[in-house]
Amino acid sequence: MKPLPYRQIRRKLEKAGFTPVHQRGSHVKFVRESEGEVRTVMVPNHREVRIGTLRTILRHAGLTPDEFDQL
Repeated sequence: MKPLPYRQIRRKLEKAGFTPVHQRGSHVKFVRESEGEVRTVMVPNHREVRIGTLRTILRHAGLTPDEFDQL
């Protein structure tokens, strides 16, 4: 994995079924509802999102790095 820009993370999360619902400052909240489960992910709108932050985003989204890369 490598650091990614916000725009690329947003596109991949939207392909995974997440929709942006709220923004406060530089952080955007994405939500996905499926099978009675609601997943919420906060993504910083930065030029480059660090690897550790990206791993946390994926963990909250319920995605593995391989699943995320294939989106």
